[in-house]
Amino acid sequence: MNPFKAFAATLFSKSESTLIEPMSIYDIEINSLQGKTINLKTFKGKHILFVNVASKCGFTSQYKDLQELHEAHNDKLQIIGVPCNQFGNQEPGDANTIEEFCEVNYGVLFLITEKIDVKGNKQHPLYEWLTQKQKNGVSNSKVKWNFQKYLVNPEGQLVDYFYSMTNPNSSKIIKYLK
Repeated sequence: MNPFKAFAATLFSKSESTLIEPMSIYDIEINSLQGKTINLKTFKGKHILFVNVASKCGFTSQYKDLQELHEAHNDKLQIIGVPCNQFGNQEPGDANTIEEFCEVNYGVLFLITEKIDVKGNKQHPLYEWLTQKQKNGVSNSKVKWNFQKYLVNPEGQLVDYFYSMTNPNSSKIIKYLK
């Protein structure tokens, strides 16, 4: 038997149970800024846009654009802001400080989670799923800065990710909501 056929035979003789299935985004637990568990299953049937946010970043004004996107598409889109302090210490505040900043400065009404790590050894399971093809079944990525966006479709599958420079109201994102 030639080496290719031997390799193919071993590859295809493995049982299906050994294949790695992507996990579901809906099985991941994360808390709100107020410490209550967010059940992502409640957003089945809607797109979810996850955005790692920070209050002292050059992109912080995107809170305004995220709020506009929320108001325009909240029937089919759930925006979830995820505070992170891993990029230049640009989100140093506690939960109360973050909540007050979002409300007072941008009138934020979309969901904000607890502050988490989006990369590194303490990366939250949500961002493991968003950034690892082994878990999301679509692609690998790295969170490069604050306000990077990840879009999940109504069936819970990763659609795409967008770097900080992409405005939340960009046609790159809006096209998926039509």
